[in-house]
Amino acid sequence: MSQTLTQTELDQGSNQQHPGPEIARGDSETGREDETEVFGFWAFMMSDAIIFTLLFATFGVLRQGLAGGPGPRELFSLPLTAAETAALLTSSVTFGVASLGLQAERPGRAIFWLAITFVLGAIFLGLELYEFHDIFSKGGTPQTSGFLSAWFTLLATHGLHVTFGMGWLILIVVQLILYGTEAQVGQRMLRLGIFWHFLDVVWVGIFSIVYLGTLA
Repeated sequence: MSQTLTQTELDQGSNQQHPGPEIARGDSETGREDETEVFGFWAFMMSDAIIFTLLFATFGVLRQGLAGGPGPRELFSLPLTAAETAALLTSSVTFGVASLGLQAERPGRAIFWLAITFVLGAIFLGLELYEFHDIFSKGGTPQTSGFLSAWFTLLATHGLHVTFGMGWLILIVVQLILYGTEAQVGQRMLRLGIFWHFLDVVWVGIFSIVYLGTLA
């Protein structure tokens, strides 16, 4: 009897020695690439969570540092902030509908709702830029006080992330047009969804702590 193990037996032995979730079905090279993508995505999300935690902590320390400048009651407009909140939270709903379209293997529906999500993100950014302009016109700049420096840094960082997410939306739409509802497109859209919903959670924190917390 031959003592030589076949490649199939070796592969089966390797799978038994290294149990765990199967990232992708296919050759080992594709599996390693998928594992790298997943690891890189979660490392990115963890770093983002740390960044926003530090920014919230910095704001908490500096929120009383007005340095004789204008404060929240003079600068903030709750109706404007509520409109920003409505636009961003609604975009999470439309993204969810787009995901359902992808699961139903209807790329046209997914593309339509992703486009609506993009428009809502653009509305949010437009309102945020208007808010920046309004606060500048009232004499509030990042150099005015520690409070405003922390506020501008936190909101600008979040706004840049939304801008990045909108670029990511465009890439997903292009991939849906080119490749349809292939598995890899679905995985990338899933990761984008996690990122987009994360930004919503951060904004809820901003609305609750930065706006409602300082105006209470």
